[in-house]
Amino acid sequence: MQAVIVQAKRTPFGDKNGMLKNYRPEQLAAPLIRYLSKGMTPDDIILGNVVGGGGNMARLSSLEAGLSLGVPGMTVDRQCASGLEAIRTACVMVKSGEGSMYIAGGTESISRSPMKEKARFSPEWIGDPAMGEAAELTASRFSVTRKEQDDYAQLSWERSIDAIKRGTYSEEIVTIDGLSIDEAAVKIRPMAKLIQRAKPVFSPGKGSVTAANSCKEADGAAAVVVMERSQAEANGFQPMLRYAGSAVTAMHPNFPAAAPIDAMKKLLDQEKIKAEDVALFEINEAFALKIALIARTLDIPYDRINKRGGALCLGHPYSASGAAMMVRLFYEARTLPNGSYVMAAIGSGGGVGLAVLCQVLS
Repeated sequence: MQAVIVQAKRTPFGDKNGMLKNYRPEQLAAPLIRYLSKGMTPDDIILGNVVGGGGNMARLSSLEAGLSLGVPGMTVDRQCASGLEAIRTACVMVKSGEGSMYIAGGTESISRSPMKEKARFSPEWIGDPAMGEAAELTASRFSVTRKEQDDYAQLSWERSIDAIKRGTYSEEIVTIDGLSIDEAAVKIRPMAKLIQRAKPVFSPGKGSVTAANSCKEADGAAAVVVMERSQAEANGFQPMLRYAGSAVTAMHPNFPAAAPIDAMKKLLDQEKIKAEDVALFEINEAFALKIALIARTLDIPYDRINKRGGALCLGHPYSASGAAMMVRLFYEARTLPNGSYVMAAIGSGGGVGLAVLCQVLS
């Protein structure tokens, strides 16, 4: 069995307490589910959700979308990797023959979250820093300079702003109540000056991680349709990406920004390819230091990473971020030769790394 991705969409992303603040997570996911199902009945809805109010968010979202009462739902929590894990799980289910069609992704309303404090990622005897503090620890341990972080942040912002001005993101987005653009597009900030002037946030006076080279929290949802290839083609879909494999690893929880590295290495090794064989990477931009560190460690040039920008500009809606990366790869795949490899990778609280490899079908 081959698992393929045939459709991919996301909502616009809104800043925390911004334009999407009145939408519950299931209300963000429901328009995506309605759009992606288009009258079909999926075997299951699999969604990541991190800071919702509990319950089975995937089932709730399915019911909110008006799908058949017979469609179940499964909610995944691997922290920031949840949306990508949901897609990975759907692909594995199709490959195993358990089902032939899934809608998978993630949804997050940080604005409406009942959680007022950060979750526990690690016991105190190991150390449980907040993500910003952990970013500083990672930058220090792996000697990632302020200049490296700022240089990548500037590049990512330029790519995102270019995508906004060109309307590139519009093909990714499903409109919600007339909202069809990311909040970042409403007011484009002079980031070159802000990046230079920004002060360290998490280690004042001596740190390198600033508000300008870190992402902002956001609300939003993203999802894809995963189908068995022969059924997809029989139903008139043109498969765009074939699931080729995945890997999940873990490391010391104080350094989550470095966590994708081992997952990416493991995945490359098990598929017997090298980083240079992958045409395009999507790596979550929770912090610019993560991209700078991964690019340096795996010798990946920036022209093969996050070509549409990412969370540094648009924001990081936790569980939806990994799914949004797959949405971007889906549309970028059209520009790549048939058979090219693409990879999505993300790190999450607790020091867990996840990577998913796909092959372009065109």
